[in-house]
Amino acid sequence: MSLSSLSTPDAQLDLRGTPCPINFVRTKLRLEQMPSGSLLEVWLDTGEPIEQVPDSLTMAGYHIEQITDCTGYFSLLVRRPVTT
Repeated sequence: MSLSSLSTPDAQLDLRGTPCPINFVRTKLRLEQMPSGSLLEVWLDTGEPIEQVPDSLTMAGYHIEQITDCTGYFSLLVRRPVTT
């Protein structure tokens, strides 16, 4: 796997304006449709979404690689675990 594939998302999901827990449900459904090991970039609002969604994804077994404050919203990079 090249270094560029580690940081380049395989898909993007804009959930700005989406309330909890719908944003978590949509993120989880999108990750379940992606191949093992793929990376999803999710855009989330400040406040409850960025406070709740990363913790919920971690508890569901997903790996949060990066959270970036993009001024007004957050970019979350989530890796789907490789299944064996």
